[in-house]
Amino acid sequence: MKKQKKKLVGLQKRKAKAGYLFIAPFIIGFLVFMVKPLLESLTMSFTNVDLSGGSIKKTYNGLTNFVFIFRVDPDYTRLLVEELTRMFVYSLAIIVFSFFVALILNQKFHGRALVRAIFFLPVILSSGVILGLESDNQLMAALEATIEQSTQGVSITDALETVLRTAGVGVRAYETVFEVIDNIYDVAIASGIQIIIFLSGLQTISSSMYEAADIEGCTKWESLWKITFPMISSLFLVNWIYTVVDFCMRSDNGVIEKIQTVMIDQLQYGYASAMSWIYFLIVLAFVGLTSFLISRRVYYYE
Repeated sequence: MKKQKKKLVGLQKRKAKAGYLFIAPFIIGFLVFMVKPLLESLTMSFTNVDLSGGSIKKTYNGLTNFVFIFRVDPDYTRLLVEELTRMFVYSLAIIVFSFFVALILNQKFHGRALVRAIFFLPVILSSGVILGLESDNQLMAALEATIEQSTQGVSITDALETVLRTAGVGVRAYETVFEVIDNIYDVAIASGIQIIIFLSGLQTISSSMYEAADIEGCTKWESLWKITFPMISSLFLVNWIYTVVDFCMRSDNGVIEKIQTVMIDQLQYGYASAMSWIYFLIVLAFVGLTSFLISRRVYYYE
């Protein structure tokens, strides 16, 4: 019994060492390249930065930048609420979509490798160069215009939304759902990594567990909730953190655009730093709170 415990402890230590080796490049890069800029940004958030005369002059002004953000700036608080709401809704949509697609790709059917490759395309398409080519592509723009003309403005989601608006049933909730459906392309293109993570987790589940469940008379729906969900529950936490962080770094984020405008166009580095730190701390608190709630439902197994 003692030998088995020692072997288990030794195996866990080896796994821990392997994990630290994998994250060592990130830790070293963070300490070398990120710590100093972070401290500099934090210092600038409490100062007024003057770039006149070809030099950088910092004047300490306490909490003036933070007070101005919440009491004077008419846009930042509104953009913050809008982006956090959009982040929560779209993150949920991405998690649900990626899990559903992973379940499909984990099934046995002809051409499965080709279909998996197709669903991996969002990872390639979401790269900076390809995304830039797509956003400035005359052929894609002409194709989109042709599709809009051929459909003559007919949209099933618009028709359903009109009916539900007339009925007065959950108008705000349905508006959010239809907004996500209308932007399903953005959801799909942001789901590539999550699909791969879910798929790798699904493939680690032993088929004998499902066979035993079938013998006991479990339906596919019961197997999903009693076997699949618990066995890959830890991956929901991983994907949730990745999705939230990835969404916060998107180029179409209203808060990021506001910060860039203040920093680049108006050259108010202290004010922009204060806005950045507020956004960072709020997102960090959101990730911590949601991760804590999700982790309480995670099932870990050896």
